[in-house]
Amino acid sequence: MSAKDIFHETVKQALQKENWVVTDDPLKIKFGNVNFQIDLGAERVLAAQRAGEKIAVEIKSFLNPSAITDFYAALGQFLSYRLAIEAIEPDRLLYMAVPLDTYQTFFQFEFTQTAIERYQVLLIVYDPENEVIVQWTK
Repeated sequence: MSAKDIFHETVKQALQKENWVVTDDPLKIKFGNVNFQIDLGAERVLAAQRAGEKIAVEIKSFLNPSAITDFYAALGQFLSYRLAIEAIEPDRLLYMAVPLDTYQTFFQFEFTQTAIERYQVLLIVYDPENEVIVQWTK
């Protein structure tokens, strides 16, 4: 069992405020002989006649002194999880959730923006103090 991120409950609450139903906490996926535990799985019904949107969310805190070290680990984990999700649940989108202050600083660097674009990382930017989602990026 992996340790929950410090902001796990915060992001969960923020998703629920936007009418997402958390279906898995954590979302467990097995790809071949490898077991993955992604922080959250959620679903939102868009309309009674339409299929629901499904997402998986990997929550990151970026609290270590080196944001780049946290980013290396987060990106590697994200890419591994996305590979598994694409194979097992191709209708589910994977997002990386990052705190607002980190998004406004480290994620504005040219290197970080280039990496996010190149690797097509979908982001959820959350405000940990108010337990709300500030921005979704695609």
